[in-house]
Amino acid sequence: MSMGSIFQVVTLWYRAPEILLGSRQYSTPVDMWSVGCIFAEMVNQKPLFPGDSEIDELFKIFRVLGTPNEQSWPGVSSLPDYKSAFPKWQAQALATIVPTLDPAGLDLLSKMLRYEPNKRITARQALEHEYFKDLEMVQ
Repeated sequence: MSMGSIFQVVTLWYRAPEILLGSRQYSTPVDMWSVGCIFAEMVNQKPLFPGDSEIDELFKIFRVLGTPNEQSWPGVSSLPDYKSAFPKWQAQALATIVPTLDPAGLDLLSKMLRYEPNKRITARQALEHEYFKDLEMVQ
């Protein structure tokens, strides 16, 4: 998939930070980021990161998850659109952002919204997560 086509596929509010920061290498973790945004939206009954531009979207993410740096996301500073001058926000507890979600749900959401794409939960891992333990899986 070319970089241009993802902008037509992924709605701004669900776009993964690596794409917003200009990464040309991305895969299924961008989908798991989107799932995390939609999961939080379903619980809160409002969008998690309702940005009105790419920079506004990034800053809405940073205000909740903290501004990424090399400690929280190794390699972030080498992404094309990363700026060391970005405002430095501290991460907020997800429990304050999605207050009705139980601890298992908060754990799942935090794994979907990891900055580092290769550390983000996969779809298979998400299905096996404790949050879904009481659901019967269709074979």
